[in-house]
Amino acid sequence: MSVIANLPALLLKLQEIDGFEGTSLEQLEPLEVKGLAHDHVEVLGRDLLLRVPKQSQFAMAAAENLNYQAACFRRVRKSGHAPGLEAVIEPCESVPMGALLVERINGRAPSLPKDLGALAECMARVHALPLPESEQRSPLEDHRDPIAGAMKEIEQQALFLDDAALSAEARQELDAELAWARAFALKSDGRPQPLTLVLTDTHPGNFLIDQKGRAIIVDLEKALYGSPGTDLAHATIYSSTTWDTDVYADLSIDEVSAFYQRYLETVPEELAEALHPWLLPLRRITMLRAITWCAKWRVLQSHKKTENKHAAQSTEDWSADNNTADLVAHVAGRVDEYLEAKTLQRMRAEWLGTPSLADFF
Repeated sequence: MSVIANLPALLLKLQEIDGFEGTSLEQLEPLEVKGLAHDHVEVLGRDLLLRVPKQSQFAMAAAENLNYQAACFRRVRKSGHAPGLEAVIEPCESVPMGALLVERINGRAPSLPKDLGALAECMARVHALPLPESEQRSPLEDHRDPIAGAMKEIEQQALFLDDAALSAEARQELDAELAWARAFALKSDGRPQPLTLVLTDTHPGNFLIDQKGRAIIVDLEKALYGSPGTDLAHATIYSSTTWDTDVYADLSIDEVSAFYQRYLETVPEELAEALHPWLLPLRRITMLRAITWCAKWRVLQSHKKTENKHAAQSTEDWSADNNTADLVAHVAGRVDEYLEAKTLQRMRAEWLGTPSLADFF
């Protein structure tokens, strides 16, 4: 059900929250749909948003998914670079996936490369938060071996490559990168890696720049405990900086290097030193995570109601029925470009070409 059709049900649940009894339907204003996983509804006059899941990207049950997202907001908020969480509307018959009532950030989309420093500062503050003891990290995922955690997701998504209608040249590029990643994962098994709270989905379109020039992360459903190198990579790889039309930028090697340098100068020296050897490998692995997701998305679009030989139906739903036609067309266009051989070659040139990020890392 679209969020517009479901506004009366959302209103009734909102009115059950203390202080919102007198809220009217006219105060609920759906925002432009830009993401595959959520709708957003502004509560006019309150500087608040209803964040309404359309699906769970971790394929969780509705209540588990909402609890996970609430924990993400609460923990990242401690950095000073995330919206506050006002209330939780639990999943019910009328609002099947529930909703979060969160602070509305008054800000603009990042402008790249100008705002890369602000993004680096945001991530540095999140990564510098104290790491909880292992028994206190739930419900957030705990990737004690971040390479193994990322590779598990990549391998699951790589199952879709055979059906993704890739050119022979594109498949060759991906197979070469997968071979490197599998070998690196074996070599790194058991090696100690820096571990922090990470945001995971750090493409620049998930940030707003507030009136003080601070970067605020507004999409927090995938936070977990893992390697900060993943966040740095995902914020600056080509498939992230060209995903959102409002933030589109094709960054140079020098611009990416400056971003990493700003981050390393901001975090505690001990973390910077421990993380340095992992930065380039995690960039390559993050690229694979993004591109294999593109293959998965393309395949799922070609199967009615997301039924296919690789995945059972669940709260994870990438189908066109769950999104607007314009959004699906945008994603399809991005996916098509990222799965082209020339794009894969452009991305891999960051570590295989001359000049290379290897010169910095």
